Amino acid sequence: MRGFFIFGLLYSIFMAKKTSTFDPDGPASSDTLFGLPYTVENAKVVALPVPWDVTVSYQSGAAKGPEAILKASVQVDLFDEKVPEAWKIGIAMEDMPDKWIKRSKKLRPKAEEYIDMFTSGKGNPKKMKATLNEINAECKELMKWVKEKSLSHLKKNKIVALIGGDHSTPLGLMQAVSERYKSFGILHIDAHCDLRDTYEGFTYSHASIMFNALKIKNMEKLVQVAIRDFSEGENALIENSNGRIKLFSDKAMKEKMFHGASWYDIKQNIVSHLPKHVYISFDIDGLDPKLCPNTGTPVPGGLEFWEAIHLIEMVVESGRQIVSFDINEVAPGEDEWDANVGARLLYKISNLAAVSANNSK
Repeated sequence: MRGFFIFGLLYSIFMAKKTSTFDPDGPASSDTLFGLPYTVENAKVVALPVPWDVTVSYQSGAAKGPEAILKASVQVDLFDEKVPEAWKIGIAMEDMPDKWIKRSKKLRPKAEEYIDMFTSGKGNPKKMKATLNEINAECKELMKWVKEKSLSHLKKNKIVALIGGDHSTPLGLMQAVSERYKSFGILHIDAHCDLRDTYEGFTYSHASIMFNALKIKNMEKLVQVAIRDFSEGENALIENSNGRIKLFSDKAMKEKMFHGASWYDIKQNIVSHLPKHVYISFDIDGLDPKLCPNTGTPVPGGLEFWEAIHLIEMVVESGRQIVSFDINEVAPGEDEWDANVGARLLYKISNLAAVSANNSK
């Protein structure tokens, strides 16, 4: 026991020295997230990579998002106009989970075969059922793993930033947040509502993340922004939600702008619907597709980068607290453009979330 104590003390001294000598303007080390001198143990914000895209229904590739964001992060300059000495907040990423990388690679071909049989209506029912059961079971195990990992960090008063993978991945984090806060709301930035029930038979589909989030009893409000592709059933669910779901579709927001409304007025209205504790779920296809051309299901329209950041800034300025967040559906292309955008989203939102922690006091 004494040996562990001495090791811990020496490690703390080593990390303190490393932080004190860190040059935020110097070349970034490729070994850590943003080249920062922090570990998961001493960071305020912990990025949890979840390289998983088994149930995607169009283009795959999001499973490579966490690794691509890590790689791109060293190109991000650390000065933040809104947050003085932001690098001192401390951001670090968990190791890439080899177990889930391997399982995603194994299950994705099976899911593709199943989806082909499902959409064509020509599949072998017995084989389809077996494949579906296997995938649903693995997705449930992933959800449990994410919840356990997230809770371990939340209990230490850290902010968890889940980096997907497809948009099914953060459900476990949302459940973990529900155990730490009596009530919270979700600010959901996305091109899609993700309110489908067991899409294509998958209980934990990327298209069902918000449908599943609604099952969390103390998730009191879902505010959806930049939505521009949704179904009749999803629209009916919103209209019959008794105000629990508030939709700010991209078309409706743009029409207000065309008639003279400012983005400031619109984002004030958006934030007014959020409770004190806010979870942000950010699907990168909520942005204009020129900023994320390789994402799985791009849709015309969407937010500009700074429109999204200014919205999140207003959440903080309003006195609300960002308790955790996720960034999903970053699928790197040959030019790594999507990952560069994803890395900058991660840095900006991490800084704002850490600043918002003071709003809890």
